[in-house]
Amino acid sequence: MKIIIGIPAFNEEKNIASIITKLMNITDTIIVCNDGSSDLTSEIAEKMGALVINHKKNLGYGGAIRSIFLKAKELEGDVLVTFDADGQHRIEDIENVTTPIINQEADLVIGSRFLDESEKEVPQYRKVGIKVITKITNVSIKKQLTDSQSGFRAYSKQVINELNPSELGMGISTEILIKASSKNFKILEVPIKIIYSGDTSTHNPVTHGSSVIISTIKYTSLQRPLTFYGIPSIIFLIIGSAFSYLAIQYYVEIGRLNTNLTTIGASTVLIGVVLLITAILLFSLVSVVRENSNR
Repeated sequence: MKIIIGIPAFNEEKNIASIITKLMNITDTIIVCNDGSSDLTSEIAEKMGALVINHKKNLGYGGAIRSIFLKAKELEGDVLVTFDADGQHRIEDIENVTTPIINQEADLVIGSRFLDESEKEVPQYRKVGIKVITKITNVSIKKQLTDSQSGFRAYSKQVINELNPSELGMGISTEILIKASSKNFKILEVPIKIIYSGDTSTHNPVTHGSSVIISTIKYTSLQRPLTFYGIPSIIFLIIGSAFSYLAIQYYVEIGRLNTNLTTIGASTVLIGVVLLITAILLFSLVSVVRENSNR
C-alpha cells in the first residue's frame, strides 16, 4: 500500500532533517507543508527529498493539514499519516496507527497519549486541557475518545477522498472527527508514546481551546440543526409562555402590566421563535445540500 506521511511545519529547521531521514525508512512519499516559515525549513526539506508545499504566510495548523490532505488526494495515497515536526512523535509508532487501516479494521486511527502508562509523561496542565477539549468533542461524535487533539493520525484512502477540512486553526482536529463521524467512518484509538523535552508545544492553550469550542459549535449546528437549535427553542418557548401567563394574570388581577414579567416573557418567546425558525431553515438547507451531493 502507498503510505504518505504529511508533516505540518513552521520554523522547524532544527528537527526537520532528522525526522525526514528516519521517515524515509518507511516511505518515499513525504509531504512537508512549510506554513510560512521564516527559517530554512523549506530548503532543508526539499534537499532531503520531501515534497514541499509552501505557504507564503502562516495560515495555522489547520491550513497546513488541509494542504496535506489535498496533496495526498492528488497523489492517490492509500494511507495518510500526519506527523508533527517538533520531535514529539516516535517513528516506531507509525506502524501502530497504520496497521488497523491496512487490515481494514478502521478508517481513521488516532495515536492516543492516554491509553497506557505514557499518560504519566504528559505535563499536568496540558493533560487537563486535552481532556476537557476531548469531552467537548465527544459530545458531537459517536465514538468516545481519550485524545481528540492528537496530531498523530492515520487516514484511509476513502477518508482522504471524502473529507474536505476547512478550518485553519487548531479546530481542524475536531472538525475532521465530527465530519468523519457523520459519514460513519470507523474511528479507532491506539496507544502511542510522546517524547516531551521541555515545552515543545507552540500552541497557545487559550487560543487552542477557543478554536476547538468554536469548531465544535459550528459543525454540530450544521450536522444536527434540529437538535442544536430546536431543543433550546422549546426551552425558551416554555419559559416565555410561563412568564407571559404570569404577566397576563398580573394584568387581570392588578389592572396594569408588570414590566419585568412582560419583558422577560416577550423576550424569551421571541428568542424561542427565532431559534425555531433557524432550526427549520438550516435543516431544510442542509438536507438539500446533502441530497445534491449524493446525486
